[in-house]
Amino acid sequence: MSRTMTSHRMNALRLAVFAVVMLAAGGALATSPAAGAGQDFPTAPPAPGPAPKLSVPTPFAQTLPNGLQVISVLRSGLPLVTAQLVLRSGGEMDPPQLAGLAYLTANLLTKGAAGKTAPQIAAAAETLGGSLTAAAGWDESAVGITVTTPKLAQALGLLAEVVRQPDFSVDELKRAQAQAVDDLRLMLSRPTALASLAASRGVFGDGAYGHSRSGTPSSIARISRADVQQLHAQLYRPDNAILILTGDITPAQAQQLAQASFGDWQKPSTPLPRRPVGATASRAPALLLIDQHGAGQAGVVAAHAAPPRNSADYYVGSVANGVLGGSYSARLNEEIRIKRGLSYGANSRLQSLGDAGMWLASAQTKNPSAPQVVDLMLGQFKRLGSTKVDAQELAARKATLIGGYGRSLETTAGLAQQVGELAVYGVKLDEIGKYIAQVQAVTPKQIEAYAHKHLDADGSKVVVVGDAAQFGDAIRKAHPQAVLLESTALDLDSPSLQPTTGASTTR
Repeated sequence: MSRTMTSHRMNALRLAVFAVVMLAAGGALATSPAAGAGQDFPTAPPAPGPAPKLSVPTPFAQTLPNGLQVISVLRSGLPLVTAQLVLRSGGEMDPPQLAGLAYLTANLLTKGAAGKTAPQIAAAAETLGGSLTAAAGWDESAVGITVTTPKLAQALGLLAEVVRQPDFSVDELKRAQAQAVDDLRLMLSRPTALASLAASRGVFGDGAYGHSRSGTPSSIARISRADVQQLHAQLYRPDNAILILTGDITPAQAQQLAQASFGDWQKPSTPLPRRPVGATASRAPALLLIDQHGAGQAGVVAAHAAPPRNSADYYVGSVANGVLGGSYSARLNEEIRIKRGLSYGANSRLQSLGDAGMWLASAQTKNPSAPQVVDLMLGQFKRLGSTKVDAQELAARKATLIGGYGRSLETTAGLAQQVGELAVYGVKLDEIGKYIAQVQAVTPKQIEAYAHKHLDADGSKVVVVGDAAQFGDAIRKAHPQAVLLESTALDLDSPSLQPTTGASTTR
């Protein structure tokens, strides 16, 4: 008998046995009450339980004679401490035409300092059991490390070296620029990323938050070593800095260690540079279509101005964003993905900054579906300000926010990040322990009033990036004010996103 024939017969036997078993099981399931007859299975997830109680010690703040603010939060139990040196300045301080300068400056801090090369700095951090991270965001730049308590003094010494004595070597600058340009080109090839950048320009105009914080290929290429050195000299100073220590450390220990590593850091005699205005009137069109010819999908973004971080309505806005698109089961994803299958995911975020803010909703979809997604997004913005959020939906969104906040405080690094945000934006430090109560206090009426005030349809900026041949005509028929630009001619350094000279890029 051939091996093939034997295999066929064995498979047939297995199928026959399977059929008999299934028939027997079916009979049992049909006749046995224990198999589920008369039982009611839940058709919806259970209601959220009561909010957990959060116990976070109030951060302790003190200031050294040179102006350096030192904030510590004692969390005993594990011999770990996170140290973060935070500057109260970030990408908003980039000079005109030098977008990405603060980002590049922070990136270079760990690439050579006090005579140590980048590999030597990395090795020194690893010897302490940690790794140095450096980055610049909006309104802040930070360098941090997490180590065991016995290694903290050495870690602060290393932190002080990279913050105070960076080399900014020409070779490392060129390497960082090349890497940044490669990353930007990849990012800008993604429809949703490009749409988000254009929408930010639409909301903030030529204000300090309007440009790309990580720069553009053109702006990164323009940055010189002298530019980096000048920004560092102007902003990296003790009276513009906060040292945050969270974990197994007392206020007295924090003060002593801070004095040892940063006490001789001299405050310059010159004043800090004036902070530019975050947002100005926009020159970008209300509905912008960017033709990325041949793109497989379209990125759809709807954005709107929002209040700053220190607004009294901050928690109302946070909960409102949770309802709109802050989680998988929020309204945007429910309408765009779950009900209609138009995207793998739709979401929104609320970015609250120093003197301005932005709501941004985004989804990636098939090119022909872009017109429908645009209308769904704008419809959900409008709905939030015109209809009351029901109690069950509100409870679920609050539970998601509270759970995420609790998880963010589980590590010393997460705790340091939350403390840093409060300090940078001048929010009282004891707010860190009041988050749950503030979120729970938000009412449906407050959300409706907030959305009605801050999310009116006339103020929305919508950007669609993709193969415009598949959606351009349909969108412009429904929205005649839409403007179409070619992605290849887009000027990301211009507040209008259009070149000021040369041939027209609109159609």
